[in-house]
Amino acid sequence: MEVRVGLVVLLCLIGFSCAVPVKFADCGSTSGKVSTVDISPCVTQPCQLQKGQSYSVNVTFSSAVASKTSKAVVHGIIAGVPIPFPIPIEDGCQSGIQCPIQKEQSYNYLNNLPVKSEYPSMKLVVEWELKDDNKEDFFCIKFPVQIVN
Repeated sequence: MEVRVGLVVLLCLIGFSCAVPVKFADCGSTSGKVSTVDISPCVTQPCQLQKGQSYSVNVTFSSAVASKTSKAVVHGIIAGVPIPFPIPIEDGCQSGIQCPIQKEQSYNYLNNLPVKSEYPSMKLVVEWELKDDNKEDFFCIKFPVQIVN
């Protein structure tokens, strides 16, 4: 175990893109179940998101229903208030998922989280949902981040 941790730290130090599984909370996944969430690069938790950078978000989930479509909805929760957070591609079928989505299959949803330079430096919680044809959540996850200069 120590050797693997040392290897990960060494690879991070020499410039490889690093991601550690992100601690997340399920916030109402009704049409699926999340197994892992990775943000890259993210080597500490909460993830330190630098202004002007973009981060890769990979969510591995299994679907409990079939669906022809999927749509992502992202919010930043600031002082308990959800603020819409724009992402480049809302269509999950263009984010690593081959649609139609089949029941009882595993999928890797992949998208980018751009952090604009004008965002304030702060701690917040990201709420990321992927919705099916019936607007039910394949997944709804929350994870803490910190926006830094």
